[in-house]
Amino acid sequence: MEFATRTIHFRQPADPLTGAVTPPIYQTSTFEQTAPGEHRGFDYGRTNNPTRQRLEAVLADLEHGQHAAVFGSGLAAEHAVLQAHLRPGSGIVVPHDVYGGTFRLLHRVFEPLGCRITRVDFADLDALGAAIDTSTRLVWLESPTNPRLLVYDIRAVARLAHERQALVVVDNTFATPCFQQPLDLGADLVVHSVTKYLAGHSDVIQGAVIAREAAVFEPVKFLQNALGGVPGAFDCWLTLRGLKTLELRMERHANNARAIAEVLDAHPRVRRVYYPGLAGHPGHAVAAAQMSGFGGMVSFELEGTPDEAARFASSRTFFALAESLGSVRALISVPGLMTHASIPADIRRTMGLSETLIRLSPGIEHARDLVADLVSGLDALAPVAAGRAHAAC
Repeated sequence: MEFATRTIHFRQPADPLTGAVTPPIYQTSTFEQTAPGEHRGFDYGRTNNPTRQRLEAVLADLEHGQHAAVFGSGLAAEHAVLQAHLRPGSGIVVPHDVYGGTFRLLHRVFEPLGCRITRVDFADLDALGAAIDTSTRLVWLESPTNPRLLVYDIRAVARLAHERQALVVVDNTFATPCFQQPLDLGADLVVHSVTKYLAGHSDVIQGAVIAREAAVFEPVKFLQNALGGVPGAFDCWLTLRGLKTLELRMERHANNARAIAEVLDAHPRVRRVYYPGLAGHPGHAVAAAQMSGFGGMVSFELEGTPDEAARFASSRTFFALAESLGSVRALISVPGLMTHASIPADIRRTMGLSETLIRLSPGIEHARDLVADLVSGLDALAPVAAGRAHAAC
């Protein structure tokens, strides 16, 4: 069964009672039992729910996994993985480029508990191998990363980690299972901010964890119930609805991203473009090998001042200035002031997060309108001096 067909048909038959082709929402907190401790697979909504169970089955299938657990947010999903597999004194290795919420969770929650966080360039496999020691429990990466869209060789990272008995966690939010299956590349766990592309309509806050092996998944599943950070049935139903158009949306997002990246790459007010589909991107070859598409995100550094970057981002017609990404509507953000503002400025600089970095999440609008919106804003800025350095990345 092909991907687009699975998003619609896997574990989603018509309702056997009524024939409804869209499965009902089980907006239920508790379930009647036939005798004490005897039930039909459901006893309490925090522990399990038919709508949530259906969504988890679909997500596991799309990621080529066997198990999935959904949570009330992406960070709740990340927290469950970290708490399940880190202990005081144990270590986690992460790349420099990482989502601001993940950075905050690691350094403000788990580091004070005695966990050791090591940041290293995952493109340098020798440095990565040296960073993974006997205390390392997890190797955590995004690919492509947020916000600079760096790409790492997941298969090579998994090989290094497994040689040292560490588990590999891949945040697949940007690529989605439509374009990348990290479990096939050797990852042990996949996490998602379902809020983004999977749900796709800026109307759900949700996260997910997917795995193949029960041994690495069961501690996460235990925490889903024990901590209770689960989504409601209606949000799960909304995600199931959104998943049905995932492939169509991702194709449009990716086509729009490519059109925008190519135009930005040639514009004099753009210093650097971050998009894996450009031949000049340092991870282009790896992305082409491990992804079936280059994704729908584009970031770029404005040739100008931070004030100009903020004014440009705040004055677009079709790009809404907003946090988040992956929506049917185009979104624009300035990571240093928004999604990554919780990271101290000096650390942002070591991460390569320029104050003029702008992150774009093209929606499913027509590419011509999105490109014109960006170009009109860039053209309205004062011309830059000749001889600027320009790089595609």
